Amino acid sequence: MTESRIKRLATTLMDATTDKDLLVQEQIYNALCYLGESEPEEILNSCDEYLRQHDKLAYPHRVIILKAMETVVKNNIALLDKSTAKVVIFLASNEMTKSKEVIRDWQQAASSVLVAVGQRFINKVMEEVLTKFQPGILPHYFVMQTFANLSVSNVFGMVPFLNSILGTMLPMLAMAKQDHMKSVFCYALQHFSESIQEYLANLDKAPDPTVRKDTFSNEIFSAYEVLFNSWLQHREAKLRLAVVEAMGPMSYLMPSEKLEEQLPKLIPGILALYKKHTEAFYISKSLCQILEASVNIGSRSLDVQLDSLLGTLHPQICAPADPSVPLTVKNHTEVLRCFTVLACSFPDRVLAFLLPKLESSNERTRVGTLLIMRQIINSAPSQMEIKKPFIISSMKLTLQDSNNKVKRAVVQVISAMAHHGYLEQPGGEAMMEFLVRQCALPSDAQPKKPPLDADDLTSDSVQSISVNTLFLLSTTVDRMNNVLWPYLLEYVTPIQFTNALTPLCKSLMYLAMKKQEEGENASLIRYDLNANLPSPYALMTRLLVVSSQPYVGDCRGTAALRLLNVLHYSVHPALDQLWSKKVPLLVEHIEENTEKSLSQKEWEEKLLLFLQETLSAVSDNTWICHFVTEMCRQLNSYNGFPLEKNFLYKCIGTTLGACTSKDLVQKQLQELLETARYHEKAEREGLASCFGICAINHLEETLAKLEDFVRSDVLKKSVGLFSMFKDRSDNEVEKIKSTLILCYGYVAVYAPKELVLPRIEADILKNIFQCFNTKDLTLKLCLIRSICMISQAIFNGVKHGDFIFSRKAELVAQMVEFIKAEPLEAMRTPVRQRAMITCTYLVGLEPHLSDPDRTELIDTCLASVLALPPLELVKEREENGDDALHKEMLYGDTISALKDLLKSLLRRNMTPHGLQDMFAHLGPWIKSNKEHERQRAVEVSAALLDFYLTKLKVSTVIPFYNLGVLIALFSPRCSDSLASVRQHAVDCVYCLLYIQLCYEGFAQDHRDEMVEGLKALKKGLEEPDFTVLFHACNNIAMVIGKRVPPDQLMSLLLAMFEGLADPDKNCSRAATVMINSLLKERGGVLQEKVPDIMSIIHSKLEEVDEEHVRKAAQQTVYILASQHKSVVVSSLLGSSLPFDSHTCTMWRSLATEPTLTSQILEQLLDKVNGDVPYKESKCFLLGSGSERIATPLPLAATCALYEIMSAPESGAAVLGLYPPLFVTLLLRVSCTVGVQLPKNLQSRETRSSSHGPAPRSLQPCSCAVETLKVMLARGGSEEVARAVGSAGGWELMASPKRHHDGIAVLAGAMARHAGPRLPLIVKNLIPTLSSVFESQRITTTAFFAELLSSNVVNDLILLETMMDNVTARQKDTCMLVRMLALRGLGNIASGSPEKVRKHGAKLLASMVNGMDDKDDPHNLVALEAMSSLSKLLDHVEEKDIQSMLLHIAIRIRPFFDSEQSDLRQSSIVLFGNLTKFSEGNCEVFFEQILNGLVTLLLHLQDPKPEVVKACKFALRMCGPNMGCEGLCDMFLNHLREDRSLHYGEFMNNVCKHLMQSYPEMLNRLILTNLFYFKSNWADIRAAAPMFIGFLVLHVDEDHCQQVDLDHLISALNLLLKDPVPAVRVKVAETLGRLVRIL
Repeated sequence: MTESRIKRLATTLMDATTDKDLLVQEQIYNALCYLGESEPEEILNSCDEYLRQHDKLAYPHRVIILKAMETVVKNNIALLDKSTAKVVIFLASNEMTKSKEVIRDWQQAASSVLVAVGQRFINKVMEEVLTKFQPGILPHYFVMQTFANLSVSNVFGMVPFLNSILGTMLPMLAMAKQDHMKSVFCYALQHFSESIQEYLANLDKAPDPTVRKDTFSNEIFSAYEVLFNSWLQHREAKLRLAVVEAMGPMSYLMPSEKLEEQLPKLIPGILALYKKHTEAFYISKSLCQILEASVNIGSRSLDVQLDSLLGTLHPQICAPADPSVPLTVKNHTEVLRCFTVLACSFPDRVLAFLLPKLESSNERTRVGTLLIMRQIINSAPSQMEIKKPFIISSMKLTLQDSNNKVKRAVVQVISAMAHHGYLEQPGGEAMMEFLVRQCALPSDAQPKKPPLDADDLTSDSVQSISVNTLFLLSTTVDRMNNVLWPYLLEYVTPIQFTNALTPLCKSLMYLAMKKQEEGENASLIRYDLNANLPSPYALMTRLLVVSSQPYVGDCRGTAALRLLNVLHYSVHPALDQLWSKKVPLLVEHIEENTEKSLSQKEWEEKLLLFLQETLSAVSDNTWICHFVTEMCRQLNSYNGFPLEKNFLYKCIGTTLGACTSKDLVQKQLQELLETARYHEKAEREGLASCFGICAINHLEETLAKLEDFVRSDVLKKSVGLFSMFKDRSDNEVEKIKSTLILCYGYVAVYAPKELVLPRIEADILKNIFQCFNTKDLTLKLCLIRSICMISQAIFNGVKHGDFIFSRKAELVAQMVEFIKAEPLEAMRTPVRQRAMITCTYLVGLEPHLSDPDRTELIDTCLASVLALPPLELVKEREENGDDALHKEMLYGDTISALKDLLKSLLRRNMTPHGLQDMFAHLGPWIKSNKEHERQRAVEVSAALLDFYLTKLKVSTVIPFYNLGVLIALFSPRCSDSLASVRQHAVDCVYCLLYIQLCYEGFAQDHRDEMVEGLKALKKGLEEPDFTVLFHACNNIAMVIGKRVPPDQLMSLLLAMFEGLADPDKNCSRAATVMINSLLKERGGVLQEKVPDIMSIIHSKLEEVDEEHVRKAAQQTVYILASQHKSVVVSSLLGSSLPFDSHTCTMWRSLATEPTLTSQILEQLLDKVNGDVPYKESKCFLLGSGSERIATPLPLAATCALYEIMSAPESGAAVLGLYPPLFVTLLLRVSCTVGVQLPKNLQSRETRSSSHGPAPRSLQPCSCAVETLKVMLARGGSEEVARAVGSAGGWELMASPKRHHDGIAVLAGAMARHAGPRLPLIVKNLIPTLSSVFESQRITTTAFFAELLSSNVVNDLILLETMMDNVTARQKDTCMLVRMLALRGLGNIASGSPEKVRKHGAKLLASMVNGMDDKDDPHNLVALEAMSSLSKLLDHVEEKDIQSMLLHIAIRIRPFFDSEQSDLRQSSIVLFGNLTKFSEGNCEVFFEQILNGLVTLLLHLQDPKPEVVKACKFALRMCGPNMGCEGLCDMFLNHLREDRSLHYGEFMNNVCKHLMQSYPEMLNRLILTNLFYFKSNWADIRAAAPMFIGFLVLHVDEDHCQQVDLDHLISALNLLLKDPVPAVRVKVAETLGRLVRIL
């Protein structure tokens, strides 16, 4: 019986092989393999029988079965008996040869079965297959392929058969007419030859060690003759390749004499194939094997073939290999192997062929030849040993090649040469020089564009590989140490190798350290043996200078400094201790910083200090003289490297300063002046720095040399005939003058002050004054800069008043002339800025400037800077982004310079008069109608006032007589149209008030609370919001009003009134606000001014659109309303709807005073409640029913309420009327859902929106919602409004279908944020539960239902009242009201769980009644009842639920598989909650759990995530009641909500526990799963058979009999035809598992 069922399962699966889905086919194959693992022989026999019985089964389906048989055989080969093996062999043999045509997939599968069986039963397989291999009859294609594959998979078993096979096969070769047969014979011969070679190579392990090569030689040769003489000439390319693949391995087995005899024909024949085939790998592989075989027999024929071989193979290498085509890369490898074989046998001829190719004009030829050279240098070292000099000399021309690919190949050859000792030969230096030159290639030599050819190389990649090669040769090839050291030092100093410095320094440092380890420290550099090496002075100069730009060239500075440290003994023996301490600190500084963070000035100072310390440590004047001479000699090398050259000048200055030979100092200074490149800015700076640094120790010599140079013919226009400067143009002369003047400035700064000050006027300024009459920009800037440096030197070098600078006024006047000469329409140069900085220092020197000079200086500077065009305009003109950035920085620096200059002037007269004088100049600019002029003027003013306050020292209390005028100048600017002006103006007022406090006698650090409040206002002035500006201006006015002395008040007010005419309207308004605030503060002037009637107010508001007018109008309305509130309200309500902006403004003015506002709000509430909310109007369209039209008065009153409550001042009144306002507006919203505007208002609203934007919508519901929203916000319930808004509640309220959901959102927010307000609201709402308006009943019930979910109703003692009222709604005629009532009763579990016990029976009865609601066609009430019951179950008494537990469980069970996902979810969640009460009815309820278990597990695959979540919950709840600890743990751990579930693995473990704990339930579980075979959801249909599969996988044999297998197999067989492939896959998987219960 068991056998028949296994067979039936296998048959069912094999029947399903016709499935077209690949995944299903794959699973059927897996299932058959699974069955085969259990009963291999039975399955193999079943497959055999099935294939024999189904002879007509199409071959694609037979393939699946044959592949399964192959897998079963492979995995169970040791278990098969001979009889089964014979059956399988016979079947596979027949399947393989059944069709004479080649059907590859089918016959290949059958052949693979034979090969698998042949691993153990080779003799049986051969016995069968040889019957298909008869002499004289051409065999089947796959018979030969099977032989071939067997020979590879079982070498020792197959080789003994090969002699007889070859004997039978040879005559057949002539019979093969079809290409595919010829190919398979070639395939067989190839594999036979390879297996024979393997056999012979492992004779010690072979079963017959007597086998020899000779055994097969003659047969192989006979086959070779057919292949070479006949088939190789075939026109079919695939066949030719098959022949070639075979001949390679065959050549090893041919008789030596025959191979020798054939070579003259064989090699040309193979070579000829290169022309016929684009894919050359197989040809090259075979050729290499033939060449190796020929060399092995010592062939003499190769000599003759050599030229043709080289000529054919060479182009194969020259054609570049494509990495994306692996065979081309493999072909290169095989061809290079061929060259290795040939080079080992014919080194001279191979080189003679290759080396001339290096001179070819073809790039690919040169690159290919170099690749071959690298190969033979590496692979034939012994043969190439004596050829080294010849190879090196032949490479000389290649070193000149400019092609990047050739360069890269040369670098690779050099690397190979280095490893094999070539570079130690004469000529090796040229190779190393080439390598270093490639390291020095510029990294940006080629534009960054995508290469047209993937094989194209940039100089970057050549440089990169060269750098890596140099480092590897230095560090890993020991024999290169003596070649590279100290030879590489020769490349350190030449400027053309600058880009190679980093790798050179790294390699040299490594080599030097190696030498030191070998004990060669003292004689590290042997100058006696290496005449070409750079001197120690040259090395130190070079390495120190390049370190000045430490991050250039891959962090050149670090490498240079480290090398310098290693060479310390060779530079000077005395430097060991100093450098070992200092150099690591310098390196550490570089590494701690980045190129951006490093301060270049600080870094250069560190290096110059290091140089100074080095010179002190050496303390040898002769050495220093040599050193400075070398530095000067290297200067010209750095032309084109301005930064390095500039630093070298500083180094020269430092070294000259340390030099004791004054003659040498003068000689070098003279040489520097004569050779400098004056037209370069960096050179001028460098030379001037050099002179300045040198002057520290040699002031006399420096000034003397400069004086001599000034007097020389160089600076004269008429130049002498023999002067070395005779060719200089006027422009160059100006540049020379610029440099000399800069030198004087640097000398003044650097030289000792006690020495230089007496020389300034006599020796320095005398020469500078000669150059002032110039238009040359460079000279002008140098003059200014030099004067600035001289002024700084005086300013910093003497005490105040000790030095009288007699030419100060002259210099200031010259600076003023320079500033005046600058164009006002643009800032193109830094002349203004530099001149003002210079004046800043000059002003601080004695004597004082005269008043006219001072006035001219201030006015000139202000006009030159403040009147410049706006920076934004300049940026727009600049197309270049860098230019724009430069201009922006120049603008900023110039403004800063102006501020510093004015501060310097103010410092000389720190009195109110001095301040007044300064602002007399600034005043017109502060009031300018041009924004950019105002902005700059106020910014400068703020800086000046802050400076004045900081520096003010009051010794006696004096009046600040001009405070009022100055405050009036700045305070209106707090409302300027520019934010920056506003903020600076506040700063100005702030400083002025503190200056006043200082003059009143307060200490400078005294802080006034009111004045400090001004600082807090600045943040609000960032944005131009008028409300904020008004508030800020008002506050500023209050502070001013309280802090301005009485005697200043009138002057302040008079000056402020002048501000009303300010061209900036914002400032005019600010003046109005400030005047009003000041007047209120000092007497309430505005109280007397009231307009007479409302209509005039309205018309004025229409005429004038000025803010201060509007504010005044609002004040007037407020006064009128306080006297005639009823008239005002009636008048305003009579305004046409929608209210225009002026009417709204007037309404909002009524919110000023709480008492008045409360009275007006009460009147408006009466208007809303005093009329019906809408009237029914029948439509003209037939059948369209009636529509609801809003009544006008409640609508207008609602709009008025909105306007009043939108005013912040209404807050107190709204708080006092909170409950009636809330209830009225809530019911207003309820009654206006879906209500339309009257026809006349609809057209008016349309017109209003077309003429201009209406303030807001007039639609009744939107209007009511907005009013309720603003009422909450104003009533202190902003959190409520915000919470409702973020939850989308306001939109829901206006939706006819979702109105109740919006009300629930509102109620929840009220409970959370406005609990104390609820008792009165609830009291006012209860009567509306019986309202005639259904909408009001829905709204109130929804509101109460949500409130019941909060504990606040219990805290406020509202629960019982609300519960009774809501329970009464269960009989309401409206289904929605009934549903909401159930929801509310269920919410008690959340809000007041402790009360559920008390009212449990009543609540449960309501829920059960809800589930049985008859008027519930869509189960909405039932759904709500189930959901609410789930909430209540945690809190009811067990006795209350026990009686109805079973009834509820049975009632909800049908909902588990409902089409409605929310019903599925609620019923499953409720079921999970019911399990808590199952202890009393344990057995009864356990039965219900078992009834639902399969459903719950399958619905874990439900398409709805919320249902899956419910199932997880229910299963976790059911777990503890199932009596299986393992199952319970699984449910708790794997079914957590936050954890993803691997369903298959989970079900496998579940079924294991089920079958361990409830094996008797197997049949019941299977039958329940069978029900779901017809589920509408494909995932569940797939899960059900998988569930069954896992059950049978884990059931014990003892319980298998309870399953009706025939019924189960039939059901699975039917499901195997499911349209969804995923379902069929699971069915096939399960069918395979049924083997366990057979």
